[in-house]
Amino acid sequence: MTDTIPARLAELGIALPKAAAPVAAYCPVVVVGGIAHVSGQLPFRGGDVVTGRAGQTDDVPAAAEAARLCALMVLAQLEAALGSLDRVERIVKLNVFVNSASDFRDQPKVANGASELMQQVFGDAGVHARAAIGVAALPLGALVEIDALVAVRPA
Repeated sequence: MTDTIPARLAELGIALPKAAAPVAAYCPVVVVGGIAHVSGQLPFRGGDVVTGRAGQTDDVPAAAEAARLCALMVLAQLEAALGSLDRVERIVKLNVFVNSASDFRDQPKVANGASELMQQVFGDAGVHARAAIGVAALPLGALVEIDALVAVRPA
């Protein structure tokens, strides 16, 4: 693995999106006691929110891709707040909320879209605790939303 996270992203062919502006009254990232608390991030493709419902309008691969897009936005928010992703010490926990049909049971498979990305980017430091939660609705009709706790090094 390369020495810096930006180099690792380039090696993986990943370009981070521009960090999205908040859609309500909150801060995208708050750092307290060496932990970055990343507010819920939505999946964006081409500037638009990816909408849908797992098990109804979208299958597991489509929802997992939406989770991956959320994870990319988590990284974009961290980079904007920290100045560099090299300050990330460890991805501690992801909470993955999946807009789900009432009989959909594959939320963990959807969450893997985000979890696998974090592991690709950060290696062992990307292995994290996680919750994968099915919900009836998400902001703006989003298919997935993810928040995160991330251990960070001092600036």
